[in-house]
Amino acid sequence: MAYPIERKLVISVSSSALFDLSESHQIYLEEGVDKYRIHQEMNIDKPFPKGVAFPFIRRFLGINEAFPKQMPVEVVLLSRNSPETGLRVFRSIKHYGLDITRAGFMAGSSPHEYIPAFNASLFLSANEGDVQQAIDADYPAGVVLPTKVYDDELDNELRVAFDFDGVIADDEAETIYKKNNDLDEFQAHETSKQSIPHQPGPLADLFTKLSFMQKLEDKKLKEDPSYKKILRIAIVTARNAPAHERVVTTLKNWGVSADESFFLGGMQKSRILSILKPHMFFDDQRSHLESPAGDIPMVHVPFGVANRKLKVDETELT
Repeated sequence: MAYPIERKLVISVSSSALFDLSESHQIYLEEGVDKYRIHQEMNIDKPFPKGVAFPFIRRFLGINEAFPKQMPVEVVLLSRNSPETGLRVFRSIKHYGLDITRAGFMAGSSPHEYIPAFNASLFLSANEGDVQQAIDADYPAGVVLPTKVYDDELDNELRVAFDFDGVIADDEAETIYKKNNDLDEFQAHETSKQSIPHQPGPLADLFTKLSFMQKLEDKKLKEDPSYKKILRIAIVTARNAPAHERVVTTLKNWGVSADESFFLGGMQKSRILSILKPHMFFDDQRSHLESPAGDIPMVHVPFGVANRKLKVDETELT
């Protein structure tokens, strides 16, 4: 019997994250909604190119192929399109063989309010305003940033990397550091609380449920030694010792773990990411979401003190 949606790991994705809509969006901006609608109707059987989130979503849905009885994951499309203009999106989904059947079409409005209705542990979109509204409403969301899209169809492993503070955990420690930009103060705070778990951050539920999927895979591997695992989860954080202990304490308290953890002490994260080659890396700070080659799918989670300060700075500039 399939898992009910309340027990599934659900990811909601916008059409702008799943596909490359740059051509259509330019028509919408320059010529208006009527020309946009006509363009979609005239090209209805022409599949959209793959978007930044496509390789991640394809592999994520592959979990169901490994567990056909449970079907433990689901992807829901949440779109600003109307059902009419969204027809091309669903034909593109069918063209690529993606098992996505549920959707919400908002006809120009932000879809963020419907994230909890679909039990989604993540909302991915290229629309920064929609993502910020979701985060402000305490919903899990991230902005996919422009990058090269490469999807090796022979590689079915799903590699997901997370920053820790402001992503998996709350921004308590980040707040201490940002107060005076004092690393010693941050280390002293985290050392004094090394036995106290952090409160969950915006993507804690996603991380926890991915960890549960790993346990399903571990069980299957014991039953079938030839089984090749799909999920590989990493934490890539600017923390170093001794502040790493509170990370370990937090994950142990939650009953979850990562396959790999990197405590970089201020090193550029791209040095690790260029080797790990994740299909998605989540971070709360834009300055960490840079790759010299421009080929790592990056997601900005606009949560916490670092982003509140950024918004204040932008307001002052205007």
